[in-house]
Amino acid sequence: MINITLPDGAVRQYEPGVSALDIAKSISEGLARKVLSAKVNGEVIDATRPITQDSTLQLLTWNDQEGKSTLWHSSAHLMAEALEALFPGVKLGIGPAIESGGFYYDIDLGDRQIGEEDLRKLEAKMNELAKQNNSYVRKDVSKADALTYFTDKQDQYKLELINDLQDGTITFYTQGGFTDLCRGPHIPNTGFIKAIKLTNIAGAYWRGNEKNKMLTRIYGITFPTQKELDEHLLLLEEAKKRDHRKLGKELELFTFSEKVGLGLPLWLPKGAMLRERLQQFLQRAQIESGYLPVVTPHIGSKQLYVTSGHYEKYGKDSFQPISTPEEGEEFLLKPMNCPHHCEIYKASPKSYKDLPVRLAEFGTVYRYEQHGELHGLTRVRGFTQDDAHLFCRPDQVKEEFIKVIDLVLYVFKSLNFTDYTAQISLRDKEDRSKYIGSDENWNLAEQAIIESAKEKGLPTVVEYGEAAFYGPKLDFMVKDALGRKWQLGTIQVDYNLPERFELEYIGADNAKHRPVMIHRAPFGSLERFIAVLIEHVAGKFPLWLAPTQVKILPISDKSQAYAEKVAELLKNSEIRAEIDDRSEKIGKKIREAELAKIPYMLVLGEKEATDNLVAVRRQAKGDLGTMEIKNFIDMVTDEVINRKPFE
Repeated sequence: MINITLPDGAVRQYEPGVSALDIAKSISEGLARKVLSAKVNGEVIDATRPITQDSTLQLLTWNDQEGKSTLWHSSAHLMAEALEALFPGVKLGIGPAIESGGFYYDIDLGDRQIGEEDLRKLEAKMNELAKQNNSYVRKDVSKADALTYFTDKQDQYKLELINDLQDGTITFYTQGGFTDLCRGPHIPNTGFIKAIKLTNIAGAYWRGNEKNKMLTRIYGITFPTQKELDEHLLLLEEAKKRDHRKLGKELELFTFSEKVGLGLPLWLPKGAMLRERLQQFLQRAQIESGYLPVVTPHIGSKQLYVTSGHYEKYGKDSFQPISTPEEGEEFLLKPMNCPHHCEIYKASPKSYKDLPVRLAEFGTVYRYEQHGELHGLTRVRGFTQDDAHLFCRPDQVKEEFIKVIDLVLYVFKSLNFTDYTAQISLRDKEDRSKYIGSDENWNLAEQAIIESAKEKGLPTVVEYGEAAFYGPKLDFMVKDALGRKWQLGTIQVDYNLPERFELEYIGADNAKHRPVMIHRAPFGSLERFIAVLIEHVAGKFPLWLAPTQVKILPISDKSQAYAEKVAELLKNSEIRAEIDDRSEKIGKKIREAELAKIPYMLVLGEKEATDNLVAVRRQAKGDLGTMEIKNFIDMVTDEVINRKPFE
């Protein structure tokens, strides 16, 4: 008999070879109908796979992210089966689940093009196959047999993947008449897939390499019920309306130019004002928290990043080194700010009394993203990090880490991001080769993060293998208004860069000691943060952040002089206002101000000018009545000072 520890802590005994699905059935048939996969001793496996030793078991359903991923990955296999049925000879690349939701499969149809009508046929075929309730069957095969199988199918993409695998056992999965190379896991059978929608067709280079062939990528999403799919489709429609690329153009915030370069955003005046407001907001908070501003160049010696270890780990993601005309020196466009800040710390000797030293910079960095990976402001090649590095004594790490958590939460609260999870990102349990530094230092850093998060009472999850190569981190996963998750703020504890850069301070014992380094970025990057913020608020920025806070709308030319007087009074009170002095009907001016997401509109006619009043409208709320200019200024000023979210 083997002992199985269930999620409620109970320990039950079962015969060796029992599956998670068998265990679910022993609890209740209703539970078994919901189980998509299982986590056994931390590893996600098929719910039908035999368990042969004492284990800790978690049954994964649609309520678990791993359960969703299992259904979506199995759906990719179902789509591949439908593709082979409808397009004989199709060559298959890879078909993973997507973290943000759904799945895709990269395929090669030769000279054939695929369109919307083909997607609908694929959907119909997938529905037909799903209803057959075919089991997903795992089979171990040798590398030689795997090569033979896909040689017979003349599928060069699978052959390439197999050749890259180490010799030994390889796994196939079969459902119905379709077999694929796959590590799994998969759902018990196709009957769990009840609602299917293929959403998009795109191009993707094989294995993400621009030198390889461009394949066709088909995206889709599936759900256990039609009701959930219908709700998702409504959400997609709302997401289209909130798309930051669309709103960024409509609100005149930013643009891109192929002549300037792909992935290099150009900030228009209103977007630049938005950036500046966010920057000033955080700078004020940082000054109050004892941060010191620094500025570093946009390039650095290649040797700087060799010393830090970044070049070895991320050199391929950096732009190629720049050589000077005569001296032969090599420079990189700055891919990160931390090595520069280490050198600033070293510029003068430090005593234990000087620590902590908190250096902050809005530093622009450059990283090479492949063309197909670029996406609006969320994936760019040049972006500005709200970066800071704290150098402290070991006994100060926890206190400083908690202060940074407080700063991150202050930022989220001010911008109405109230739903978040703190992800404790630790080393991979098995593969330690991708990390630098001693186990002792890693253990200290991980302990500091875990204790700080616990002390602050943060909702946390632990993810192994998500640490930076130099240290563990606390990543804040924020949900936007549509329930989508985004990784925004991050805090990292680092014992290793101080070693590499030989950073020191003189301790109370008059001996030399190494400081500990804390990396932090509450926004993450201004570009990504603004993209998420635009979609979160649908372009309706809180008043304190809006590039234009008030639009003044004179009804006729007779009100123009009064409009200019009001604009001057608002300007003197540091309220950002614009006059719409076009010869248009007032109804059109109001509609356009509404579409431009201007928080307040002041409608000024002859009566308002005579009585020294303003007729106030609130975006999306309508008429608020007339009031004295001073009262309006006081109302706006109070809303700005208190940073009230846009309602």
